[in-house]
Amino acid sequence: MTLQWREQLSVGNDLIDSDHRQLIEIINLAESSLQRMNAPELTKALEQLSKYAKLHFEREEKIAAAAKYPGVEHLHISHETLLQGLDVVAQEIGSEWNAAAAEHFGKFLREWLVNHVIKEDMLMKPWLQKLSPRFEPR
Repeated sequence: MTLQWREQLSVGNDLIDSDHRQLIEIINLAESSLQRMNAPELTKALEQLSKYAKLHFEREEKIAAAAKYPGVEHLHISHETLLQGLDVVAQEIGSEWNAAAAEHFGKFLREWLVNHVIKEDMLMKPWLQKLSPRFEPR
């Protein structure tokens, strides 16, 4: 199932929203690679996802802190947990490539993004909306 950006996912900050769009694209690429059992493409997508997620999480935490969001520490812990989970599942798929593992990993990726954006980032929205959508901490 291909993920698609929707305006309902917007947190009110252009940088964060742009990052989320990019994460959706990478997750869709990883899931497509899984379905086609294309190991080299999947490896590349997972590396890209890990690198981009780290960059995004760092940027998001800076923006949240600058917006005086009171849940910054919880956000950081959540980000660390997501990255650890991604590493664990990526290792599992690398050692056990079958249809069930591919389905499990695809589900993990979708839930990973949904949990991140809807359950965590939407909590910041009221603080981010007090700033310009183009706000970027210096």
